[in-house]
Amino acid sequence: MPFLGQDWRSPGWRWVKTEDGWKRCEPFSPAHEDGNNQLNDISHTVILTGDDEDEEIYSTEDCEFAAKKRKKDHFRNNTDSQCFYREKWIYVHKESTRERHGYCTLGEAFNRLDFSSAIQDIRRFNYVVKLLQLIAKSQLTSLSGAAQKNYFNILDKIVRKVMEDQYNPRLIKDLLQDLSSTLCILIRGVGKSVLVGNINIWICRLETILLWQQQLKNLQMNKQVNNGLTLSDLPLHMLNNILYRFSDGWDIITLGQVTPTLYMLSEDRQLWKKLCQYHFAEKQFCRHLIPSEKGHIDWKLMYFALQKYYPIKEQYGDTLHFCRHCSILFWKDTGHPCTASDPDTCLMPVSPQHFIDLFKF
Repeated sequence: MPFLGQDWRSPGWRWVKTEDGWKRCEPFSPAHEDGNNQLNDISHTVILTGDDEDEEIYSTEDCEFAAKKRKKDHFRNNTDSQCFYREKWIYVHKESTRERHGYCTLGEAFNRLDFSSAIQDIRRFNYVVKLLQLIAKSQLTSLSGAAQKNYFNILDKIVRKVMEDQYNPRLIKDLLQDLSSTLCILIRGVGKSVLVGNINIWICRLETILLWQQQLKNLQMNKQVNNGLTLSDLPLHMLNNILYRFSDGWDIITLGQVTPTLYMLSEDRQLWKKLCQYHFAEKQFCRHLIPSEKGHIDWKLMYFALQKYYPIKEQYGDTLHFCRHCSILFWKDTGHPCTASDPDTCLMPVSPQHFIDLFKF
């Protein structure tokens, strides 16, 4: 007989449709016990219809059928009592074995690793946005229908978070620009591409993206009124130390627009030289030397010139991790069932591009 699971006689899993896709629910949950007992009591009652003179008593089978239908409706509508499949790690396997049928896909990993909760953590926000941007550029059509729906649900939450918290809108603008360009190409060549769903759905999604772009364009940053210590009150050496902590040139330029003092510090040649040395190799400098009017190297222009030709180093507060011993992908703080004697030696941080490469076959 075919391999169906750990025990082929088991009743199987119960699946529930949510806004993030289908979620697996535990077959027995204490949260459901009280609600199910109340619904089971319906099967023991007599249902009366019509007037007092013409009363019709339903049979026991009809009562049981009505009870099951009400139980099903109750389970669908009462989302607070649902107990979902909560494992936040995934086993990355690239071929079929006796124990595991099929292989892990990018869409499956995207659904299982709980990116909806990850965007609420400021350490993971940039990581998730960068991953969505890479998927938008090249891997959107490789996602399943459920994963594509989950992708746009997460994107909607990201845009709402940026509109509310006004956190890093420039990063989201770049993501939406890449996504809209990809969708325009796919919609025009729909016959040559794989788009899951009706073409009108994708047109609506594109219109939604254009609406988000307009909202972000009109976003006004709220001025915070604070009578205490401000950034301008810090001494120059501390402000200079803050600027040296930045790894993105655009962040340095943005901070330099706050006050004249910060602008003076942001134009320091040594600051941009350190930034170029951090991201690029010396061999790359020789190919793109940009001297200034005084004969010195303009390191600021050098940084943006090199950025067009070479990728810069990426920094994230928290990333996904891959266990080389177990071949499991997971968030570090959630952990995974590792069987290694020293699990910390098996861990490897996974960049957004590495995440994409893990599922290329």
